[in-house]
Formats: sequence, C-alpha cells, structure tokens
Amino acid sequence: MPRMTAARAAVEILKLEGVTDAFGVPGAAINPFYAALKAGGGIDHTLARHVEGASHMAEGYTRANPGNIGVCIGTSGPAGTDMITGLYSAIADSIPILCITGQAPVAVLHKEDFQAVDIASIAKPVTKAATTVLEAAQVPGVFQQAFHLMRSGRPGPVLIDLPIDVQLTEIEFDPETYQSLPVYKPVASRAQIEKAISLLLASERPLIVAGGGIINADASELLVEFAEVTGTPVVPTLMGWGIIADDHPLNAGMVGLQTSHRYGNATMLESDFVLGIGNRWANRHTGKLDVYTKGRTFVHVDIEPTQIGKIFAPEYGIASDARAALELFVEVAKELKAAGKLPDRAEWAASTQHRKATLQRRTHFDNVPIKPQRVYEEMNRAFGPETRYVTTIGLSQIAGAQMLHVYKPRHWINCGQAGPLGWTIPAALGVAKADPEGSVVALSGDYDFQFMLEELAVGAQHKIPYVHVLVNNAYLGLIRQAQRNLDINFQVNLEFENINSPELGVYGVDHVKVVEGLGCKAIRVTEPDQLLPAFEQAKKLAAEYRVPVVVEAILERITNISMSGSDIASVNEWEDIATEPGHAPTAVLPLV
Repeated sequence: MPRMTAARAAVEILKLEGVTDAFGVPGAAINPFYAALKAGGGIDHTLARHVEGASHMAEGYTRANPGNIGVCIGTSGPAGTDMITGLYSAIADSIPILCITGQAPVAVLHKEDFQAVDIASIAKPVTKAATTVLEAAQVPGVFQQAFHLMRSGRPGPVLIDLPIDVQLTEIEFDPETYQSLPVYKPVASRAQIEKAISLLLASERPLIVAGGGIINADASELLVEFAEVTGTPVVPTLMGWGIIADDHPLNAGMVGLQTSHRYGNATMLESDFVLGIGNRWANRHTGKLDVYTKGRTFVHVDIEPTQIGKIFAPEYGIASDARAALELFVEVAKELKAAGKLPDRAEWAASTQHRKATLQRRTHFDNVPIKPQRVYEEMNRAFGPETRYVTTIGLSQIAGAQMLHVYKPRHWINCGQAGPLGWTIPAALGVAKADPEGSVVALSGDYDFQFMLEELAVGAQHKIPYVHVLVNNAYLGLIRQAQRNLDINFQVNLEFENINSPELGVYGVDHVKVVEGLGCKAIRVTEPDQLLPAFEQAKKLAAEYRVPVVVEAILERITNISMSGSDIASVNEWEDIATEPGHAPTAVLPLV
C-alpha cells in the first residue's frame, strides 16, 4: 500500500474529485499542505491578498460553471475566521466551496496555543459540515465525505481543519483505487409531477418562479422547454436570473421589493397560480406575504424538504432536485400536448409582454454629474449577451438588476442573501479564473469597491483580466436611502477633499491612482457621453494587458432607486418613469 503524508493524500483526493484550481494564503500551520500541493502538482493556486478574498474567489469560481467546486486555503486562527464570511455567503446561496485551514498541533488545542481557535465550532452554523481532524488516518474519509456532502441535497460549503501534526503524519493511502461517494439527491415521482401539472392546468394565469436551484442543477434548458411546451410565462428570481433570456417572449420580468421590474411585479399581481422551482421565497422577492400570496395557488419544488413550508404553506410541495423534476415536467407536458389537453396560454403570455413594453423605468439622462441609470444604459450597449455580470449589494446592484439584461444562466453572479461588501472584486477574479476567455464585468458602488480593493493586485500578479464598473457618489447610497424612514442622514457620507487630488472635489478617494498603484488600469468618466467609449477602451485594455480594468463613473451625489419597504404592490418610483421610447433606448422591448 502506498504511504504518504496525510496532507499529500488530501491533495491527491482534491485532484481525483476534479479540483484544478485553489485560492489561498499560506502560513505556518498550513505549510505542510502547501508543500504537498507543490509536490503533487495539478492544482493551480492563486495567491490572494486577504483570506476572506480567497473565500470569495472560491465562490465566484464555483458559481461560474456547472460542476465547479472552489477551494480556499488558509492557516490557523484568523485565516479561518476571515473565511467565515465566504462560508456564510456560500451556504446562504447554496454554493459548494471547500475551506481548508491549518491548525495547531492536536496536543495543544486546549492550551490556548498561538493562533489556535476552535474554527470547526465557529464554522458549524455556516457550513454543511465543519471538522477538525484529530487522527491522520481519518483524512481521506473526511475529504471523501466533504465532496459527498457538498454535492448531495442542497449544495453548500464544508470546512476541514487540519492540525499541523496531522498533516505531517504518514498514512496508508492508494489514490489509484480511490472512489467518490455516490451523490444523493431527492427525485420527484411521476404522480407528484402529474398532480402539480393538474393544478397548473386548472389555473387561468399561471407563472413559473425559477430559482437558483435550477442553475445549480444545470437544468435551465429544461425549464425553458417546459415553459414553451405549456406556454407558461417565467419569473426568474435574482439567483435564477439568466435561466431564461431577458428577451424571450415568456420572460415576464423579475419580481420583488428592490431587484425587480415594474412589469414583473404587475404580472405577478395579475397571476392566479405560481409554480416555484428551486427557489426559497426570499423576503426581498416576496415582500409582505399577504400581498404576494393573495388570490394565488402555489406549488413549490425544492431539493431541501424542510424548505417547503418554511416561508409560507404552498397548496402542494415536492422535494426534488430541479433537474429530476423538470425532466418529468417536460415529459408529462409533452404527452398532454400531444393529446391536445394543454390550454392555450397565448393571450396571457402576450399580456406579460405588453406590460414589458409599457411599464418601464427611464435610463436616458444627460445630467452632469452622471445619473446612475445612464451608466446601465451604456453598459447594455457596450456589453453583449455573452457578458457575465458580477456584483453583490447596494444601490448599484439593485439598479443594475432593474436595468441590465442577462441572457444565459451563470451570467448574473450575485451574492444574493448575505450581500457582504467587498465581495465583488474577489468573486469577479474567481469567475474570470474559471472562464479566462469570457467577458466578465463587475459592478460596484464606491464602498463595496473600497472594502477589498487590495485583491486587484491578485488580478495584476496572476494576469486575470476583467472590466470593473465603479459607480462613485461618495455615499453609502442604500443605507442613506433606508435612513429616510428614520429622518436621518447619519454616518453615510464618504466625501472629503483629497489633498493629493484636488480635482476630485469632494469625491475623496482617488480610485484611479489606487488602481494604478495596484498594477491595474483605470479610466475616470465625468460626463455621460464618455461612458460608452470608456467601456470599449476598457475591453481593449483588459485584452492587451491581461489585468483588471476599472471604469469609474462620477455620479450625482444622491439618487433614490426604485424600491418598496413593504410589498410588491407599492414600489416607490422616485425618478421619472419612461414615457417615450427615447427614455429607455436599451430596454428589451421598445416602449409603447
């Protein structure tokens, strides 16, 4: 039987499980694992500047392509605690990542050794499993179980904590006979699918709410096929955006309090039946449940049985992997269509497109400083349907979701539930690492951008190009807007006069100098007509220099973005709505 260190066995298992990339920061307690990583070869390691950044890079990497599992690595103590935010955002959005940490020797774990912290206990609430391995011979089984858990049921992250002496201990392990554990996913029965479809057929104005579980299951094409066979309009959730192209005649728009379309909310309020697949009825999607559910029958399909009924009780629930369910949905629907038993939904579907062509928000403004809506209009012109957008939270993300267009699954990569500031830069690097020839465009407000901007140096060092759109109003815009309800404007101002860059006025941080100091390229835009040329130039610079390129748009200080504090029937449209085609020239449908 081959003998090797437990650390080397762990590296061999990573490769056998399909891992080709990892992100991390070495340190004394994890150095034996890094030695094995170097000796074993086959895994490309990207050195982060912050361990939290490594965890978000792993998230972006996972989210970019079906089957990917991002791996992040750190040493003992604060490295593990730094990665907790990445684990939280991963479990919140059902994203499998593997976090590997070093640890003090087993014998001193209870003696307050330097940088010895019980990271497994800290991580348990935000992982599917968190284990400190105390016996070297258990390492292969713990790693084997980690991949089984990450892939089974509702996907999610796992943490494995490796004491340094455990890493260095030799064990018996034969990579040639290693075998992955079978993946478990619940599967719907035909009887369940037939009952769900019978409820859909009994309705007059049905909708499908398509969630991120469909993307996780790589089942977007099946969802579109089912919608087309039955003629049912589709509402993608924020995590499901891209399942059905924005310009598809059955795309009814997004629904919610913030990241929603006027026409999407209007259509939801007109519906009488909702089939939710792979979604969790997030509160920013539903708003007040009495408004969201009134007059509608609900069927909920989700991979996690305990998710059904958690937010509200549907009329019928099915615990199933989205792909398995949709394969049956398509099969049964095709049989019913062949038998002439499907109702004609053309009029209902056409009404959703009429709302899409009439209920629009204005994007075209010529104001200086720039209004943010104009930024997204020009992004629609500059970045085509192959673009992968990456963003996390704030007014920039909310407005972007209202005004940008997405055409494919995994082309809107958004930390949906946790929304940690700083996520965007490292996540975009992870996405670009997973898709090196793709078009990756990140979107940040100035505060999100400043949280982890040191990670731009990772893109410069490792030649990871992407374009980053930075909308700068020197304000915590979303928090400022929320503070209106309390009649305050407190501790949300970021403006100051930079003594080294007086030309910025009160916009403070000179992002161009900082970005260039980190080895990347940057362009500052102060007038709306400069936006499109700047985006085109940024694409060329990214391709030429193979580094991140930042386009900073200097915005008006205060813009209130459309949203509601309570329910989908009362979204406040702060700005003028579109009343003629020129007001929204890049809308999916021309305004009528």
